[in-house]
Amino acid sequence: MGMFKVKARVANLSDPKKFFEEDFWVDTGSMYTFVPENRLQEIGIGPELSREAVLADGRRNRLLLGQAAITLHELGETLFCQVMFGAKDSLYLLGATTMEAFSVEPDPVTKKLKPVAAIIGAHFDGR
Repeated sequence: MGMFKVKARVANLSDPKKFFEEDFWVDTGSMYTFVPENRLQEIGIGPELSREAVLADGRRNRLLLGQAAITLHELGETLFCQVMFGAKDSLYLLGATTMEAFSVEPDPVTKKLKPVAAIIGAHFDGR
């Protein structure tokens, strides 16, 4: 897949005036959205739990997770999403769980996020 970036706003859930905007690499190989810890700390987002992660070089490490309000500019929508604390000044990656929450997938031809139908694992008869 061709790599591309999307503009996103990351805000503190309890104080939305604390935020930053950044270009995120769209990364379907990353489960969580990955943000440098120093940027999350600057806007008052702290860790709430941790998960084991396999890094790109194959190393395993326990990394911290927090909650943020993420706005994807090209969609004009904001959702609360989990964010993984990356090393200071690391890359900004838009991960699969965030894309799934927004019901989008990357389109490598247009280099944009395109809407997809939500998949529901149960029968729904509309009542």
